[in-house]
Amino acid sequence: MSGTRVFVVEDEALLVLALEDLLSDMGCDLVGHAQRLEDALSKASALDFDVAILDVNLGGVRSDPVGEALARRGIPFVFVSGYGEAALPAGFRDCPLVNKPYAAASLQTALLLALGRRDPDTAASPAGVP
Repeated sequence: MSGTRVFVVEDEALLVLALEDLLSDMGCDLVGHAQRLEDALSKASALDFDVAILDVNLGGVRSDPVGEALARRGIPFVFVSGYGEAALPAGFRDCPLVNKPYAAASLQTALLLALGRRDPDTAASPAGVP
């Protein structure tokens, strides 16, 4: 994962800080983050990154439009949610999902799946990564 550039869309500041630490431990570079939909949409089209982490729910607003913008750019992404697989947008059911609260191993597995890489130590399915 070393050198992988990551964009994070998460409305909870403490979780952004936690993600930054987890990503740093994996060797990833956090290139930016957004806490609101409008900012996320702007940065999703302007920043240069390899993969994104999207919270499904941004303060009561769904992040689906960010996923659509990333899909148009061909940039892979991972959803995170405390609501399980049912929270995934219908058009993105094949995207990796990390359930909150999440662990570093779950996040790394989901990022590898999104990037089309396999984690040899884990045999997780794309959706509902433990």
